[in-house]
Amino acid sequence: MTNPDRLSGLDSAFLHLERGGAHMHVASIMVFSGKTPSYDQFLRFLQSRLDSVPRYRQRLAFVPLEQGRPVWVDDPHFNVRYHLRHSALPSPGEDAQLAALAGRLFAERLDRDKPLWEMNLVEGLAPGADGEARFAVIVKTHHALVDGVSGVDITSVLFSASPGEELIPEAPEWIPRPLPSAADLIGDALRERFSDPAEVSRAARSLVRSPRRALGELGGRIEQTGALAWAGVRSAPQTALNQPIGPHRRYAWVNSSLATFKQIKNGLDGTINDAVLTTVSLGLGRWLRRRGAETDGLTLTAMVPVSVRSEDQSGQLGNRVSALWAPLPVFEQDPAAAFHYISKKMGDLKDSDQAVGADTLTELAGFAPPTIASQAARLQSRQRLFNLVVTNVPGPQQPLYLLGHKLTALYPVVPLTKNTSLGIAAMSYCGRLSFGLLADYDLLPDLGDVVGDFKAALFDLGRAAETDRHRWDSAEHETLSSAHTPDGAALTVA
Repeated sequence: MTNPDRLSGLDSAFLHLERGGAHMHVASIMVFSGKTPSYDQFLRFLQSRLDSVPRYRQRLAFVPLEQGRPVWVDDPHFNVRYHLRHSALPSPGEDAQLAALAGRLFAERLDRDKPLWEMNLVEGLAPGADGEARFAVIVKTHHALVDGVSGVDITSVLFSASPGEELIPEAPEWIPRPLPSAADLIGDALRERFSDPAEVSRAARSLVRSPRRALGELGGRIEQTGALAWAGVRSAPQTALNQPIGPHRRYAWVNSSLATFKQIKNGLDGTINDAVLTTVSLGLGRWLRRRGAETDGLTLTAMVPVSVRSEDQSGQLGNRVSALWAPLPVFEQDPAAAFHYISKKMGDLKDSDQAVGADTLTELAGFAPPTIASQAARLQSRQRLFNLVVTNVPGPQQPLYLLGHKLTALYPVVPLTKNTSLGIAAMSYCGRLSFGLLADYDLLPDLGDVVGDFKAALFDLGRAAETDRHRWDSAEHETLSSAHTPDGAALTVA
């Protein structure tokens, strides 16, 4: 029987992609209202919740000679104090300083010999516009452990939907399971590779009962996968976004009302995802032209992760995600025309075999020997298959609380790959939608300009979506906020 603790092929790929400065962790900045809880109080709270996320006390065990994918094993030396860090911003504790700290933390690789996550409790954040005290929690989790959608589920487990300050229960005793020996690891991997009775019998029954149907389904899956592969092998155009990245990071966010995106999608007859991608396209077009780049006829390729997680897999860790290749027409400066272009193209992609092929590839990833999977991942990181990653994950729409403190803002992070200097993540939470922009520190010293271009693009798009039925609410746009790593800033962390 397949080991449920073994990484899937896709989970393993995120380990193989981690080379040089490309660290494959997803992350977020969470801002809370109220006085910062003490470190020990937060520690006790976290310990009381760890039974709900067993992976947080497990580390990777690698199969000798790469004869199988790694497995999750209990860490006998687990110490929650290692994973929960404590930082303080220097005065005055502006949002830009929080963004700078986040950029530095996101540049650090997670230790492969320990459970692949970290939290950082950040105090010293200046009060909000309403004068209320604030603090932040910065979270990093390796992509091999969790994708964006299941990450939302983990957040819902760790935090409360109740505004009342909770009594922290005594953490139950945890006894780690014994570590497997090298012989156990390699023996289990070889047994799984050559004898998976469920899969073998299922395939045999299908072939015996209806050989024509079984072969037809196989041919269809090959054709669907080919459609996705062909979409990916067409090289993306060379741009300023596509250079080998270094070890340092800048971070920025743009936070807007979710109602703004609903107004845009209703006024222009599309989806919220169309509005997100169009904002990215218009913003990057502005930025490229400011840099003197020629954008006439230029269409960027965005790798857009799509969840293939079924409802019965909700809450499970690991990755059930694949990708679509979305066009970003940066040549188009008319907001409505850009929106309709993207809306049509995304509709065509969803109706094509590419989306089905993505699911097929996710399943087939589990059958590749680790050595082949490793080489394939490294090859992909060297190819210019896309210009940047753009994610859009729906987050919880009800308020979340930590020890009675309301979560007021949630800023997401998507990792950079070897040759992409900018990654853009969008996530909605409680009536707001935030763009999180992670950039190479040296290649994008003008990340603040990108933030300004996104804000201008969103305003223009909102105005273009105005109709007699869907009036543009400029008041919603006035609630937009942003922050970014200051240019050339040196940050002192207490």
